[in-house]
Amino acid sequence: MTPNPRPTPASGQVTTLPDLRFLRDDGHLSAGIGTLVQGALPPFLPALAGILVMGVLLATGLGDLTGITLFAPAAALLLSGVASGHPHDGRFDWIVPPLLRGAEYLYLLALGYGAGVPGPMVFALIAVVVLHHASAVRRARCGVPPSEWAMRAMLGWDGRMLVVAAGGVMGWFPFAYGLLAGYLAVVLVWESATSWLATPVTAAADGPDNESGGVDASAV
Repeated sequence: MTPNPRPTPASGQVTTLPDLRFLRDDGHLSAGIGTLVQGALPPFLPALAGILVMGVLLATGLGDLTGITLFAPAAALLLSGVASGHPHDGRFDWIVPPLLRGAEYLYLLALGYGAGVPGPMVFALIAVVVLHHASAVRRARCGVPPSEWAMRAMLGWDGRMLVVAAGGVMGWFPFAYGLLAGYLAVVLVWESATSWLATPVTAAADGPDNESGGVDASAV
């Protein structure tokens, strides 16, 4: 899969836009679901439907979700996974990655608040995920994709949500939040340090108008 080249209006130069499938940050489960339709389904409506269902479940069951029901909001959001293989080249497809990120933040915040997880633990986990997403945006602008092992190790939005839900099922909410935050922080710091230090300064300085400004989704 390659980034989408488009000419800039002013100069006529070709600008390579980042592949939005990279910015979705799908894990193995969401990406696997996407293979069922082989990219034939546009992503906006499935993502919107999954987020609406997840929001309703969180709003009506906040504080009452226990056991297997903790997985219900995450499972609802997995509806968006059916379109994970789509090229994301539609008019409104650019909004899908921000929607998925906002849904993940809401899920982690709602479950932590409802289960009485200490505020610093909830903040730490969400902060690490936000930094991971910020790094992905910067990489897309510079054309410096992360290594495949790092993308797998960060679990994807679906993997992170399911890990937290599994911790809640076992009655280990604070432990799950703390452990996941620490694990993600170590992976993020290690991979960022090794990959950026190995990147030539000229490549890291490239902006979005440079031909290397896109990120190949095959790196995910």
